[in-house]
This record gives sequence, structure tokens and C-alpha cells, in this order.
Amino acid sequence: MIRVGVVDDEALIRHGLTVLLRSESDLDVVGEAETGEGALRLVRREHPDVLLMDIRMPGMDGLTATRTLAGDPETADTKVLVLTTFDLDEHVFEAMRAGASGFLPKDTAPDDLLRAIRVVADGEALLAPAVTRRLIEEFVRRSPHGTPDPPAGFDQLTERELEVLRAVAQGRSNAEIAADLVVSYATVKTHVSRLLMKLDTRDRAQLVVLAYESGLVQPGAR
Repeated sequence: MIRVGVVDDEALIRHGLTVLLRSESDLDVVGEAETGEGALRLVRREHPDVLLMDIRMPGMDGLTATRTLAGDPETADTKVLVLTTFDLDEHVFEAMRAGASGFLPKDTAPDDLLRAIRVVADGEALLAPAVTRRLIEEFVRRSPHGTPDPPAGFDQLTERELEVLRAVAQGRSNAEIAADLVVSYATVKTHVSRLLMKLDTRDRAQLVVLAYESGLVQPGAR
């Protein structure tokens, strides 16, 4: 059973999401909140596996709440799935940098939302890789910074781990990476686990952000 929390300042949206989620036998809505402060209380009380988080709310916004949850060992295990009105929104990019595991536009089809929750809860693949990659590329292009210094941990990566990281950043699933590199699925999972540990990242979404920000993958690269 996947435990889900719903955070949105609009009651109608919260209610609609809750009704949808409760129609699924493997999803359990453990609470709702309408503010960032309420989201923190919800997670600390119920420890959901996934939190659906609106970004723009009065008081503490979803970005601040996401950063707070990701930075607290007591709440860091809850994976945040950001819901946004816009595909390309700098707040979404900042939310991913702050620790969100992925994002979806609010007009996403119900079946896609349900599938996204399961993907994020499982941690198997980056949510909506093509859209996420497009978002990251857009803001890397806008960045005024020059060539960045490699982040801490990059000097510990093997050539094969760098290959896997590039593939993850390009939105490839574990199965696709295994086929591309002619290795087993289990081997790819091991490489991804080592990347997460060596680069001190929470999940694949964070690996993608780091790969672009470090310059390992360039905007438009495939």
C-alpha cells in the first residue's frame, strides 16, 4: 500500500485528488493540507510515502516546504511530487533542486497521475523524463554561469558510472540503459545506487539536476 498526502490550497482540487486516489486499491490517502506549514505537520505526523505538493500557496509555499522536508532526516524519506499549473516554471526547477522527486502539470490525465505516484513511490525511474529534461535544459540555457566546477564526489566516479549518469540525465530507464550498455538490469541498478551514494543525492531526479548543473550533460544532448 502506497501512503499518499495531498497538499493544495484549493479545497476542490484537494477533494478531487483524494477521491481519485481512494478509488485505487493500492493507494491510501493519509491526510490533506492547504499550506506549506500544514504539509510539514502532515508528513511529521503520518510519514506518507509520496506527497502531492502544490507550489503556489499562501504563507509557506510548496518550494520552501519541499526544501524543509528534504533537509530534515525525520521527513526526508517522503518523496515529493510537485503539481504545477505551468510546464516550464522556474519554481518547479527550484523544487527539484530542493529535493522534489518529480513534477506534473495539473492538467495531467488521471491515469498518468496515478502511474506517476507509483513510479515515484517505487523510485525506479525519473518521472516524465522528457518533460523534466526539457525543463532543466531551459533553465541551464538561461544560467549566466560559466563552466561549473565538478561537484563533490565526481572524482570518485568510474567511467562506467559516468556513462550511467549521462544516460539517467537523458531520461533513460534502467532497462534501456542495460540494453544500451549490454549489461544486466541488476548491474545498472547497482550503478545507480552507487551514484546516489557517492554524489549524496536522494533519487534520480536529483542525479539529473546534478548532471546538467555540473556540465556532464549539455542542453540538447541525446
